[in-house]
Amino acid sequence: MNDYIKTMRSLIGQETLITVGCGAMIEDTAGRILLQRKRDLGTWGLPGGLMEIGETFEETVKREILEETNLIILQPLRLFGIYSGKDGFAQYANGDKVFSIQIIFHVTAYKGNIQANEESAQLQFVHKTELPANINPHQAPFIMDWVNGMQTPVIR
Repeated sequence: MNDYIKTMRSLIGQETLITVGCGAMIEDTAGRILLQRKRDLGTWGLPGGLMEIGETFEETVKREILEETNLIILQPLRLFGIYSGKDGFAQYANGDKVFSIQIIFHVTAYKGNIQANEESAQLQFVHKTELPANINPHQAPFIMDWVNGMQTPVIR
């Protein structure tokens, strides 16, 4: 949890907090995307995380991808979609509530070797027909937009 979230939680307790998350649809040359199984939830989703005070969307997604996958994103970043609405609400086991706005990028230029770490239990490139059953429900809308071949940026 970043310092901003800790500070806000100390002020508002478990009430709903608005957050901005940035993630990446990292696609390899075989047309597969990188999915991450997070250690804390056990579900599969895209790598990414919360924006910190003063960061740009690009800085956030590059930092989070490096932290969670060991990959360095190269230019260009392409906006895949901006997601908001009721699907962005979550209540965690500890009672904390968040409403998250997600900025998702499509990435095909990167370097490095994927490596699981303390956040990522497993990292795997998967084809559209090989999606695991336990997709994070909050990320399912963007993953399904990819499966369905969305080409222009999605704004919801």
